[in-house]
Formats: sequence, structure tokens, C-alpha cells
Amino acid sequence: MENKFSLDKSKKVFPIIIMSIGILVALVQLITRLNLITLVCALYCCIVSALILISLIAKKKVYAPMLIGYGASLLGIMLFHIIFGADAGFGAFIKDGTAGWSTAENALMSGEGSFFTRLLGNLLLSLPMIIVLVAMFLVSKANITKGKIKGVLSFALSALLMGTSVYQVLYMNVRTKPVTERLWDGHDKYLDGVDENTAGKPNVLVIMMDDLGYGDVGLNGSIYETPNIDSIGENGLNFENFYSGYSVCSPARFAALTGRYPYRGYADNVIYPTLQTNASFAQTRIYNSFEMGNNVDGMLGDEITIAEVFQNAGYNTAAFGKWHLGDYGEYLPTNQGFDYFYGSHHVNDMYAFYHVREENGEYEIVHGQDELRDENGKKDQSKLTEWIHEEIETWITDTVTNSDEPFFAYYATPWPHGPVFAGDDFDGTSGMGTYVDCVTEFDTYLGQLFSTMEELGVLEDTIIIFTSDNGPALEGSTADLRGAKYLPYDGGQKVPFMIRWDNNNGLFEQGGKREHSGTFVDLLPTLVELCGITGEGGKENYLPTDRVIDGVSFVPVIESDTPVHTAEHPILHMKREDIKAIQYTVPASEIKAMYPDYDYAVLNDNEYITLKYFDKAPNDNSAFFDKTRKNWLHIMTDDYQENYNRTVVYPEISEKMNGELQGIQKSFKENRRGIIE
Repeated sequence: MENKFSLDKSKKVFPIIIMSIGILVALVQLITRLNLITLVCALYCCIVSALILISLIAKKKVYAPMLIGYGASLLGIMLFHIIFGADAGFGAFIKDGTAGWSTAENALMSGEGSFFTRLLGNLLLSLPMIIVLVAMFLVSKANITKGKIKGVLSFALSALLMGTSVYQVLYMNVRTKPVTERLWDGHDKYLDGVDENTAGKPNVLVIMMDDLGYGDVGLNGSIYETPNIDSIGENGLNFENFYSGYSVCSPARFAALTGRYPYRGYADNVIYPTLQTNASFAQTRIYNSFEMGNNVDGMLGDEITIAEVFQNAGYNTAAFGKWHLGDYGEYLPTNQGFDYFYGSHHVNDMYAFYHVREENGEYEIVHGQDELRDENGKKDQSKLTEWIHEEIETWITDTVTNSDEPFFAYYATPWPHGPVFAGDDFDGTSGMGTYVDCVTEFDTYLGQLFSTMEELGVLEDTIIIFTSDNGPALEGSTADLRGAKYLPYDGGQKVPFMIRWDNNNGLFEQGGKREHSGTFVDLLPTLVELCGITGEGGKENYLPTDRVIDGVSFVPVIESDTPVHTAEHPILHMKREDIKAIQYTVPASEIKAMYPDYDYAVLNDNEYITLKYFDKAPNDNSAFFDKTRKNWLHIMTDDYQENYNRTVVYPEISEKMNGELQGIQKSFKENRRGIIE
């Protein structure tokens, strides 16, 4: 009896089309070098494996062109990751948060490796598909005529091919080298030029909370107490109009650490884990391919960070808490200028989430996924504030005791980002819910840290900066500002900001306020000036010259409340890759000169006017989600809630600011990384 299950080599149109698509996507993969195409190739394999099963059911045939197309697409994935992979090829096998796992002991999973390790690693990843594909080809060609053996084998192998194709989507390697202009030469040249001179220099402690609203601190009108946070402003300065670099986590941190808008580094949205896991799959691994683009998985290593500047100036550097700027290779904090890191590479609502200790780009998980769950298996992060406090307090104590050099510490607490947890001694104590319990706990431990620093004799010689990465999400106070997290309005962008420096040599008086604006991209040039960082044998205010630094020093604001964000240096409010709004301050006299007949109080009663212009922004009123604000001009000086569109009153100003916004947007797109020739 003749067995009808066979390999069909005929030139039928549909199988030929499928084969052509497979060859095409493989070529596109190798030409574009984008890991987003890897997903397309993998999904193509899933579809073709389903078509093979359908053809077996309907026609009792395996079409050779389909197998060829599948093999071509799979080969494209393999070659791409072997040649352009960013790890040793075993990255998809990395554990997802098991306590005790060390990158040093698992170099093949964490290091870049070589061509041969990438060959072996990616071959192992593709081996199940290769075995099934070859077996299917051999079975379909085999002359098996007895009974139903060939049919059973064909169906079994086609089902296995579908299973292994899905496996590939879930576990394939997606770590690859970025496809963009790199700035390593300028990076290395600048850092080599930084003068190593710490004599008489202050320590620096930058404290960044996560999703804390502008109105969530006492000095800004909070309805609950934050005495230790407030002490920074009470003994220093409180900035009434300070802005994040973005209204969501990762991009804001990029801006704060580099002095550049996140668009420069493809960091336009939240960065997700690249670790092997199919838990919450839509939010992990392949997400960066969509959101960040060009194979970027974090803050690029050729960006120059504040930590690198201070490290090369001779400071001891460390980061604590939430990193959220990448989890392998060049993206790790200790490859970005920090001598030591304790905390999580990810955010607390992601999987995987764990705590590590990291040095020299190698880390060990010290609190894994299992440790962050209660006895019922539910998420429990109530110990985080205590753990992070113990680490930073120990590090500062050891550094001050054992080193003659000053320190730069970046204290990025994960709180009060949701889901919110508070320690046992604080949970339920405020009467206002876990959000306030959590902030109160952080404030209490912050007071203990300040007491330790005072006992060590370094509190007065430390520049202490306190802020939040963006506005609140589900809970928290914006202090009546419009919008919240992830929106370009002040509720999402304006953040609490205080600076304390007791031994400031008369730069400012304690307990003051500052009205004029600053933003996260200003931190790098400001701290370079405040700490007297020099380069090339004495050049003051030493900053990179190979790339655009978007920020400016706001020392004039600190010193005398003189505005620095004028039309020449506007503040940009961005979302994804678009500039939604442009903001700057002008003398009121300039506007009165443009409109001599206007006798409005806002022009007569203020020396300066702050303008904010929206080209196009989403409506923050969900009832009218289909409406957008186009060509809106706000005068923030008398309308901080952004309630009224003044374009109809000042059309020439709106037209001018729109032209400026479009010009900056164009320059960004033409020179994304901000390279200065």
C-alpha cells in the first residue's frame, strides 16, 4: 500500500511565496541588524510551522519550499546573533532571579565572549528547531510504506516544530550590539582629560525618589509630615519650579546622569529586563526592541555620566537602590562610573526583580525572587528600604573611615513606585495608607543616615540633592498641578527639588527659595561647577566637547535666582521621540515691547515671565481622550495649573515658540546622538 505522506518539490505558487518571504526576512535581518526583525523571523517560523501542519492535514504533503523558507529564517536569526550578538550566546539561558547567582561564575551568560562562544550558544538555542526540521525532511523523503508510521511521524514532527518555534519566541536571544553611531573616542578622551584633584572638594549625595509627587513633601504643602526630607530645604534651598527630564522612570534617570535628553540615547521609554523568562512576557525581553530601537537595551556605555566624571576626578562612587538603565554588559552601573552598586537593575513591578551587589560589571544576587515573597508566595518588598539604608550607611561609613578621598553617592530609592510596601514598624502607622507609610519610613531612615553623616563629620561638607524622577502615578499629590506621570504637563514633569550644602562658602543663605527653573539635564554641568571639576591641567567647568550637553549650570539660580533657561536654553518636555512643549523665561519688558497696549497684571507685576508652549499634547481628561491641545500657550507665572490657552492673546509669541520647537525637533532627528564634529 502506497503511503501518501510525501515531500512535494513541485513549483506551486503559494509554497514558493512562503519560501521567498523566509529568505527575504533573513536577508533583512542581516542587512538592518535590528533585533526587532529577529522577532519577525521567529514569528514567521511559527506561522510556517502551522502551515506545514495544515498542509499535512489537508494535502498529506510537506512542501519543500516551506521547509527551505523556515530554514532560511532560522539561519538568519542564528547568523545575526553569532556575528552581532552582545553576549556570549548563552544570554537566553540566564536565570531570572535565583538567590546566589553570580555573573562572575557564569561568564558565558553575562560576558560578550567571542565568535566561537556566540556560535556555540546560538547553535544550542536553535538546536531543537534544527533537529526537528532535519528529521521532518528525512521522514518526508523516506520510503516508509508500512501502515501509518510515516503519517504518525510526520504529524508528530510538525507538532514538535510548532512547539519548538513557540519556544524560540519565548527563549530566543535578543541581546545584540546597538546599531548607532558610537561616541567611545570622545568618551575616553574626555574622561582621560579630567584632572584627578579632590583636595578640598565636597562630597555629593544625590537622593532620587520614584514617582513621588511635587506635593508629597512638607515644604511643598504635603498634608503629612516629611521632616528629614524638609531639613534639606530648611538648611539649604527649596526650588519651586524644578523639572524632570521626562515624565517616566528610565528616561528621567538618563537625563539626570548624563546632562542630555533621553532622545540622544534611544532611552525614550521604560527599559525592561532582558533576562530569560516568559513570565509577564509582553513586558519583558523583546519590549526594548519596540520601545528603544536600534538594539539599545539601556543607557549606552559611551554616554558620559556624572559618576564617571567624579570617578575620574578621584572620588569614591557608588549607587544604591533602583538602577533601571540596563541589566547586562555596558549598561550595568559599575560599567557606568560607579565603583559599587547595591540594589535592583529593574523596577519593583517587573519580573524579574531582585537585589544584587555589583563591582566591575560583575554581580551576585543577594536577595532573589523567592526572598521577596511572603509565606503564601505573594510579593513582599517590605524590607527594601531597610536593606538599602543599611547598605548606603555602611558604604559611607567605610568610605569615610578608610579613604582620604570624597564620595559621590547616588541614592535612588524604589519608593513610592507601586506596588507600594512599608516595613513592619511603619505599615499602617500613618492612617493614610501604605503610600504614606512607605514615604514616612523612607524619611525616617533618611534622618538616621544624616545623623550617621553628622557623627562621621561629613554632613556639613556634603552637597545633598533631593528630588523625584517624575510625578505621581496612582497615588500621591501634584499640589494641584495639571496631569501626572507620563504626561508632559507639570504634574508629570515638575518635581520636588532641594539642595543643602552647609559649607557653601557664601554661595547661598540657608532656608531660601528659588523661583526660577532648573531641570535634570542641568545636574551634570551644575555639579561640575560646584565641585570645581577641572580638566587638561586646570580648565574650569570641564565638560565634553564631542557631544551636545543639553543642560546648563544653574549655579546662577542657586546664587541669586537669576534665570538660566531663557530662549537660548529652553526646557524641553518630551514624550517618546517628540517634543510636546518648549518652556523658557523672558523679561516681562520684552513682552510689553511686543504688545505696548497690553496693561495686564502679569506683565506689570513681574520682572520675568515664564512661557510654556504646546505644539500638540494629549488631553489629561479621560472623558475627552479624543481631544488634543494644539497650539497652546501658557504663562506659567500666573497660571501654574496650565488652565488657559493664551495663544489668542499672544499669537506672535506662539508662532515664534512653535518655530523654535520645530527647529529643535528637526535638529534632533538630523543628529540624534548630538554629535559635535
